[in-house]
Amino acid sequence: MNCPKCNTANNESAKVCEWCGAPLTPTAPPPGGAADNSGIPEFARNIITPGLIARVKGILLSPVTEWPLIDAETTTANAIYMHYVAPLAAIGAIAGLIGRTVVGVDLGVVGTFRVPFVSGLVTTAVGYALTFAAVYVAALVIDGLAPTFGGQKDSLRALKIAAYSNTPGWLAGIVLVIPSLAIISVVAAAYGIYILYLGLPVLMRSPGDKAVGYTAAIVVSVIVVYLVIGAITASVMGSPTAGGI
Repeated sequence: MNCPKCNTANNESAKVCEWCGAPLTPTAPPPGGAADNSGIPEFARNIITPGLIARVKGILLSPVTEWPLIDAETTTANAIYMHYVAPLAAIGAIAGLIGRTVVGVDLGVVGTFRVPFVSGLVTTAVGYALTFAAVYVAALVIDGLAPTFGGQKDSLRALKIAAYSNTPGWLAGIVLVIPSLAIISVVAAAYGIYILYLGLPVLMRSPGDKAVGYTAAIVVSVIVVYLVIGAITASVMGSPTAGGI
């Protein structure tokens, strides 16, 4: 059944929405029969939900007011990964695959380099999987550093910050269809750092005057982790381009 609050599809046996935590109760169909959603693919109805769209808009356009809503929201780690990280991270993964294998990278006088499709697909799949690991590690860092900066440890709240602060970068991943525009995704990720900064005092209960140091420590730690992951990936896959994941 669909959640009456965010319209996310849930199992018929569910008592609360796995996305927003609202109680689920069977509702009678509206007069004249149920709404006709037959033209919308089932997978799209389950992934691109009003709840997802509302959260993206809120975290991008008004993070100051969205973070308290996120803090008060009842959810689970599985819901965050499956209903938020999975669809948003897929944007850049798919766009990057198209950019590397179809559009190609302009090397000037050398010409345009295109990664073979199978190789690009494998790299994309590995990179997409590592996104989940990266979010998990970032959450561990956020949670682990909390006491150092006067905050309170809470693994779920740390995961919320790790996932939702990545929103700008994941959305901007669409520009990877044209590899030369990749810098735009880097700029978007910088806005994500600002969103991270705003969220730390709210969710991790860190004093506002320590938020800058807390944010800087997280960013440096996560960059180091990402570089290590990229180096390991490039080594295992035997491809220098894999390190760009």
